[in-house]
Amino acid sequence: MVRIGIHGGSGRMGSMIYECLKNYENAVVSAIYTIEELSYSPKCVITDDLAKFFDSCDVVIDFTIRDGAINLLKFAQTHPKPLVIGTTALGDEGEALLKECAQKMPVFHATNMSLGVAVLNKLVNLASKALRDFDCEIVEMHHKHKKDAPSGTAMTLATTAANARDLDIKSVRVSGRDGLIGERGKDEIAVMALRGGDIVGRHTVGFYNDGEYIELNHTATSRATFANGAIKAGIWLATQKNGLYSINDCLGF
Repeated sequence: MVRIGIHGGSGRMGSMIYECLKNYENAVVSAIYTIEELSYSPKCVITDDLAKFFDSCDVVIDFTIRDGAINLLKFAQTHPKPLVIGTTALGDEGEALLKECAQKMPVFHATNMSLGVAVLNKLVNLASKALRDFDCEIVEMHHKHKKDAPSGTAMTLATTAANARDLDIKSVRVSGRDGLIGERGKDEIAVMALRGGDIVGRHTVGFYNDGEYIELNHTATSRATFANGAIKAGIWLATQKNGLYSINDCLGF
């Protein structure tokens, strides 16, 4: 039985992970870290003390915000524990901490925990290579409460598309167009963000050419998709050696 600790139990994903874990026979919620009041009443350790939280679980699943994830990673440097990090937009500091922690413990990081998105990323790599002369544009849609833009998933897809063409995404990414800006650049990869309502998540990667185009879409209809992906990653990670793992490692791609 894998004892899972939820870091950020008061958030939408934290509460969804708690609900989804009720359906697992080989894993259980043993601890929840939160600095806010919970909207549910779990029968496990509830604390705002990271030391107590770490002592009460085998694996930590994190879905918080950048600062929360960075604080977690800093604590883990001296208290090694398998970590599943689902928080996006970690920045350079967060990315560096992931690599540092991975030297002392198994760390799983994914901008999206969905099997469908993992397959989409593979398809984007294939399409971007094969359709090198097509214009690549990416549109992502999320609910009105999402704080970062573009989404981590969109940036992962954009990076995959750029890498497939031997391009640096930082040099070719366009995040908005307005006014008399001239023609589209040959190597541009646009990443546009839409926000509204309760959209769980939709990502479209399009490849456009004169006379034809192809669009690859993924739509998430429930946060349970991401919660179950994180739980499965946590169960898998519990038996892995130190290192930094991606969803491709977990799925055997």
